[in-house]
Amino acid sequence: MIFAAIGSAVLYTIFLWWFSTGAILWLDRRPSATYRWTLVGGSVVAVAAMFGLAASLSNASPMGAVLAFTCALGLWGWHELSFLTGFIAGPRRSPCPPDARSWRRFSLATSTVIHHEIALALTAAAIVAISWNQPNQVGCWTFAILFAGRLSAKLNLFLGVPNFNAEFFPDHLQYLTSYLRKGPMTALFPLSILAGGALAWVEAAIALKPDAGAFELVSFALVFALTALAIIEHAFMVLPLHDAALWRWALPTSARNGATK
Repeated sequence: MIFAAIGSAVLYTIFLWWFSTGAILWLDRRPSATYRWTLVGGSVVAVAAMFGLAASLSNASPMGAVLAFTCALGLWGWHELSFLTGFIAGPRRSPCPPDARSWRRFSLATSTVIHHEIALALTAAAIVAISWNQPNQVGCWTFAILFAGRLSAKLNLFLGVPNFNAEFFPDHLQYLTSYLRKGPMTALFPLSILAGGALAWVEAAIALKPDAGAFELVSFALVFALTALAIIEHAFMVLPLHDAALWRWALPTSARNGATK
């Protein structure tokens, strides 16, 4: 019974991660004329997710955990959608100058995404504020893991990794790839993996405690699976694998061909 609940939570997390990522990639590759309605629809989902998250705070049950987790992912999805459509990114929208080095390169790279980062930070702060001292903290944990994982990924991509998939960027954001560095991994990468692995270990240990209640078991199984997926996403940066193949159905034909190589 315990392992069935954990397995269900893990499978739900994997499916939601895979499907929502694919849906966002597909929407971001529609004609730019569709972006306005895409963002309107995404905003409706985000508002509903915020209300759902607020309603879940006092619900310390397995269903409450799933609701909080799903709503936090819905809010995160809106931010990803707004970034990949170019609605909320940064003031700089041009490639990195070839001669940019060190601090100047970092400053220019930051200016391409700073509005997106501020929006994420404000949302995270709002979630922490409404979740403070509430019985159900799953939404807060979920958004925090996503935020930390994405920040770590961005820093690793900026500093250098052996592999990254440019096909994840729609045409109007291809300039961002000029700020990424393909090369040997830096010291940050193993530290990121170790930090993620330690967090996943703690989450798994709590979920598997003999005296863990149903809410605790499902909550930590969900966030464990999400943390594990973040670690796997980092692993794709150093392994000669094309994770874009997981979302071939969401990519245009040219990108699909690249995803299968």
